[in-house]
Amino acid sequence: MGDKKIIGNGLLITGGNNNKIINNGAVYIEDNIIKDFGDTVKIKNQYPDSNYTDAAGKVIMPGMICTHHHLYSTFACGLGFKESHNFTEILNNLWWKLDKSLTLDDIYYSALIPLIKAVKSGTTTVIDHHASPNAITGSLDRLVDAVKEINVRTVLCYEVSDRDGEQKAEEGINENLRFIDKYSNFKDDLIGALFGLHASFTISDSTLKKITDAVKDYNVGFHIHVAEDSADVNDSLNKYNKRVVHRLSDAGILNNKSIAAHCIHINEQEMDILQKNKTAVINNPSSNMNNAVGTADILSMLKKNILVGLGTDGMTSNMFSEVNTAYLIQRHTQHKPNVAFAEAVDMLLKNNPVIASRYFKNKVGVIEKNAFADIIIVDYYPYTPINNDNFYGHFMFGIANAPVDTTIINGKTVMQNKQLINIDEKSIHNKALKFAREIWDRF
Repeated sequence: MGDKKIIGNGLLITGGNNNKIINNGAVYIEDNIIKDFGDTVKIKNQYPDSNYTDAAGKVIMPGMICTHHHLYSTFACGLGFKESHNFTEILNNLWWKLDKSLTLDDIYYSALIPLIKAVKSGTTTVIDHHASPNAITGSLDRLVDAVKEINVRTVLCYEVSDRDGEQKAEEGINENLRFIDKYSNFKDDLIGALFGLHASFTISDSTLKKITDAVKDYNVGFHIHVAEDSADVNDSLNKYNKRVVHRLSDAGILNNKSIAAHCIHINEQEMDILQKNKTAVINNPSSNMNNAVGTADILSMLKKNILVGLGTDGMTSNMFSEVNTAYLIQRHTQHKPNVAFAEAVDMLLKNNPVIASRYFKNKVGVIEKNAFADIIIVDYYPYTPINNDNFYGHFMFGIANAPVDTTIINGKTVMQNKQLINIDEKSIHNKALKFAREIWDRF
């Protein structure tokens, strides 16, 4: 009948829109699917022939999801670069030099490192946005190699851009199409596919038309940076006499599977367009602060029923740290100590699962029957009463600061008792160090 396991004797948090807290709770898994959950004694009696893992009173909950990441940013750690005074200079002086330095092997190791960090911090699903202009063809397959080795659920794409010429743009289009052919329509439980674009200000109308013509027979979403900096808005107004969201909507880029990352410099009309198209918006507060590009008005977006999720933009794989930043920056920017607390948690625990589940045949990021078995055990023992009414406070100030003990992804235990299983982290780091030196020499 396959692998059967129970994780029990913990404080079970189901997550999702119908979050439940079950004392002495358990989850029953068959292969890679959650089949049941509830009271530990009841679950053990109902499925007596299962392997049992005792959570020892710790928190059992769904794995975290990062809805916008850049795995390729790994080798920027410690890299010196020319002083930059604005966002476009940061792109030119750091990121666009780094991504041009990547080879296919570099891509593989640059992904392994943050995927390991994801496992160790309880992140079980990553939606990535990749760029490597001098190693485009096959780049997404090298990411898959890394994903399969670490066993993290991912949604991948290549960011098409005109910044390196027409030939590179064409190659990026073809890489996306090849990958979508291979992985769309739920062909792989661990891998999903989107069509990647960099941003409006690096994509011409002619390239946009090539893209939309190429995908007209596909039911696919797009993953693109939107109005991250005012430079994106100014470019769109000066060249096309349209704001960014208007331009992308007119081109057919926004749909109910698309992801618009950042959306800092958008107005109310653009919010309405995003909501009408059911396009997900991803807030990346740490990155936005680091690049000094502004703070997205996520509260207004949420009030308009826009599906706003939480990502990291390559800054980290740790969603527990990012959720803390998400609410603090809203309070700081608005000078209001009573906003964004519940909204930040909801973005992570409710909205991110809805967004990520669009790309897989079963739900992810929730403990529900028939959802994929992506589960973490966290070393948190409540020291004040916990219930549904005060769960948000326990999550933000307790669970989010506690160590992750065990990470299970797609039914497979990847880390247990804080030890990675069948992953030689030290060896991977040593090999990555060799590739990093070579990249920095080419930088």
